[in-house]
Amino acid sequence: MSEAVPPILWQPPADIREQDTTFGRFLDFLRDSKGHDFAGYDDLQEWSITDQEGFWGALAEFFEVKWRRPYERVLAAAEMPGAKWFAGSELNYIEHMIGSDEILDETVIVSRSQTREPIDLTWRELREQVARCRAGLVRLGVGRGDRVVGFLPNTHETVVAFMATASLGAIWSTVAAEFGPRSTIDRFGQLEPKVLLAVAGYGFRDREIDRRETVAEIRAHLPSLEHVVGIPYGRFVLEDADLQWDELLDHSSPPAPLEFDPVPFDHPIYVLFSSGTTGLPKAIIHGHGGVLLEHFKACALQWGLEPGGRLLQFTTTAWMMWNGLVSALLVPASIVLIDGDPTWPDLGYQWRLAAETGATMMSTSSAFAMACRKADVPISTEADLSRLEGLVTAGSPLPAEGYEYLYRHLRPEVLLINGSGGTDVCTGIVSGCHWKTVYEGEISGCCLGFDVAAFDPEGNPVVGELGELVIRKPVPSMPVGFWGDDESMTRYREAYFDVYPGVWRHGDWIRFTERGTCVITGRSDATLNRGGVRLGTSELYAVIEELPEIADSVVVHLEDPEGGVGELILFAALAPGVEMGDELRAKVAAALRSQLSPRHVPDTMVAVPEIPRTLTGKKLEAPVKRIMQGTPAEKVAAKDALANPDSIDAFVAYATQRGALGKAQA
Repeated sequence: MSEAVPPILWQPPADIREQDTTFGRFLDFLRDSKGHDFAGYDDLQEWSITDQEGFWGALAEFFEVKWRRPYERVLAAAEMPGAKWFAGSELNYIEHMIGSDEILDETVIVSRSQTREPIDLTWRELREQVARCRAGLVRLGVGRGDRVVGFLPNTHETVVAFMATASLGAIWSTVAAEFGPRSTIDRFGQLEPKVLLAVAGYGFRDREIDRRETVAEIRAHLPSLEHVVGIPYGRFVLEDADLQWDELLDHSSPPAPLEFDPVPFDHPIYVLFSSGTTGLPKAIIHGHGGVLLEHFKACALQWGLEPGGRLLQFTTTAWMMWNGLVSALLVPASIVLIDGDPTWPDLGYQWRLAAETGATMMSTSSAFAMACRKADVPISTEADLSRLEGLVTAGSPLPAEGYEYLYRHLRPEVLLINGSGGTDVCTGIVSGCHWKTVYEGEISGCCLGFDVAAFDPEGNPVVGELGELVIRKPVPSMPVGFWGDDESMTRYREAYFDVYPGVWRHGDWIRFTERGTCVITGRSDATLNRGGVRLGTSELYAVIEELPEIADSVVVHLEDPEGGVGELILFAALAPGVEMGDELRAKVAAALRSQLSPRHVPDTMVAVPEIPRTLTGKKLEAPVKRIMQGTPAEKVAAKDALANPDSIDAFVAYATQRGALGKAQA
């Protein structure tokens, strides 16, 4: 019996091949220069994984990568881990994102914040600030391979500092100014940085948050630091910094010429970190060449962001989406930086900001989209989004109800791209595209260059059922390695290749349809296997959080060591005035029984004040499960890596009440 096909919400225009788009020009280039005449996306995607050297080599040629030293071969070794891309080449990522002379007086950065007045920067101003910052870092002794780190909000100074650092071949890393001292030190301490750039505080909603003590503690625990640069932000000034931002830029003399130091293809450009909720965060190294090619492809071909477009995206500087946002400059497109609470003073703020700044593409979290749906935000009347051509949702699966809501409010011409990827590859793995149909509740397909499948436990590809998301061939933006790993890359291998040797296991559950579309159902380490019926946690959340009584939730499954079905626990943050009584429990059970599976009705339902989330908005499923199994909270969740640090206390109290913690410590 064939699967039911969900409603089609968007289809490529009939004349898309004739339209002047970057994707279309790439197809023309492949036809005219390489002899490959592809009809559309699916043919191109298949070729991109069967002829990896042909695809990535053509991509580099089409986007006119500035090789300071030519490569010997596109892919010299194809095994994973250890693939060697563009061996022998040298380049610099920043040289490709500084803009052409024709657009110097156009706006490139639109910065909006709850801490200070709006700031706009032209390409000319951006270039000058990068040149001044680069010269300032050189005066501080920064050179190739040195680490420069930032305790910074999402502002233009952060973009400038990153670009200046990478232009030197130095290595960048940043955390959001909301991070606590422990989580910051856990990250930066691994890198032994030479320079720290920091703000002394920031505004959040109508409050002012002073971070001077946190910066002092960070500084005290980073003995490698030689300089601390303060960036004034609103009324906050880091008085005890070695020098201030204006001193680093030194406006007393003309700026030095902007230069870019050539580095090998896989030379580190930045270090990104895993969430760090359990143990020391993984320090994931990305290389100049890998992210350059991947982000050219992701921004211009996958998302369809065109030259002169404008991308608005809410992200903190601790999320890989920040790196993707800045990469829009490669297109070249302009970007909108947002700092503060993106839901304040109300859920309409981001939509209004998209209208006010003239965004042609908007990227936000699936959780935000679902919150708007639950509040029934009238997007179409909230803001004039006539310039908007695409909306991207990421961070977590977007249920079918989210698709329906967005298309009910947006113009039918707007393309909704729901995708999934991660910090590990610093891009999307599965996604939509202007050349792919959008089916309600489904991701349109695999990204170009990614050979993706769903594997069963024996390593066989499956269609129509849940499997582990795997990548069967290397891509250039896979990590160069982990900082501090040994020569045999032991931690790196354990992270991705411990289950299927030679095949990257990403850690998500995915289900592919016969049409090639797919659905991500949650992390595979949080799968709910009840009597042989496996469901992803996101499938339960889509049902549970539709109920008006439930504001947020997290579900954990405690397996039975004797082989029974175990215990399924629902923790729910309730709407104001709602109590977890028999009536609500029955309503939750009925909804899950009728829409999912009788086996996945929770055995226990508990009300909690709020659900713990990381600073990037992800629910703490695995840490909550370990607390319920008796592991002390401090061993599974660093409080200052959480958006709501005190939220974990209710789970500790419940585990203690059950006797779980007492049993573990006995």
